[in-house]
Amino acid sequence: MPRRLFKRYMPDPTRIREHKSLRFLGRLLHDPNLWHLNRHSVSRAMGIGLFAAFMPIPLQMLLAAMLAIAVRGNMPIGVSLVWLTNPVTIPPVFYCTYQIGAWLMQLPPRHLPPELSWEWISGQLSTLWQPFLLGSVVAGIVFGTLAYGLTQLYWRWWVGRQWRLRRERRK
Repeated sequence: MPRRLFKRYMPDPTRIREHKSLRFLGRLLHDPNLWHLNRHSVSRAMGIGLFAAFMPIPLQMLLAAMLAIAVRGNMPIGVSLVWLTNPVTIPPVFYCTYQIGAWLMQLPPRHLPPELSWEWISGQLSTLWQPFLLGSVVAGIVFGTLAYGLTQLYWRWWVGRQWRLRRERRK
């Protein structure tokens, strides 16, 4: 089931390798683990995808792709998970990461004004960036690690369940 579920939505590896914006990666995209759907490859992709999703940087997808190459995780899954933080979800996610960072730095968290303006953000940026960045990194590490571990556990449980069902059908 996990493999069939992921395979249904996977893009074609050849098409991705030949994409003009990824040509600079060259031979790095030819590693088969970047395209395999096994427990280890998918778990790594889940971890790096969620880690990259929490990073407040432009080109999060490029970060996820580079991390997938480095850890030999499934690239399409890792890159697609970055879209968990999209224009709709970014404000609440980044507000929560700021709150986490303020809590870790033991700073009193600032609350949003009734009317959010660019002037308020630019005026407060000098005091907001450190807790925001710390909270983003910590949340990325925690959720990435959780995603990796839970994917490993789920995959093992599913395969064990399938083996048990197959054994029972043979009897």
